[in-house]
Amino acid sequence: MNAARAAQAARAARPAARDAVIDRSFAALADPTRRAIVRALVQRQHRAGELAERLRASAPALSRHLRVLREAGLVHDLAIDDDARVRLYELAPQALAPLRHWLDELEAMWGEQLQAFKAFAESAAARGRATGAVLPTAAPGKPRRRR
Repeated sequence: MNAARAAQAARAARPAARDAVIDRSFAALADPTRRAIVRALVQRQHRAGELAERLRASAPALSRHLRVLREAGLVHDLAIDDDARVRLYELAPQALAPLRHWLDELEAMWGEQLQAFKAFAESAAARGRATGAVLPTAAPGKPRRRR
């Protein structure tokens, strides 16, 4: 019985852990400068100095942005063998997988909702045609008043 409870608890914890990853990612991407960094890193690896110049950001400001992206797991840095002071930053594409999965789930849910609404509207229109009833409509740009 304890093994079953442990398995159930582990299954319940997975969505919470995934939600935490998604929350961290969205929080990191909420800033336009960090999104610009991610867009730059989609193209290729960059040194911090290159990113700072490209984004017209100070080194300390860029460092803070890179730290947030690293802590969210969206970016990681690589040491260059020739010079330990130089670090290359690159996008961690696997970190985007939970976001992609969440957005796919959301899109599927909305697709199902829209399909259900379409079916309802079509059946209501068909019932109206069958009984000769006229469905109320609003003039373009003017909301219908409730009676």
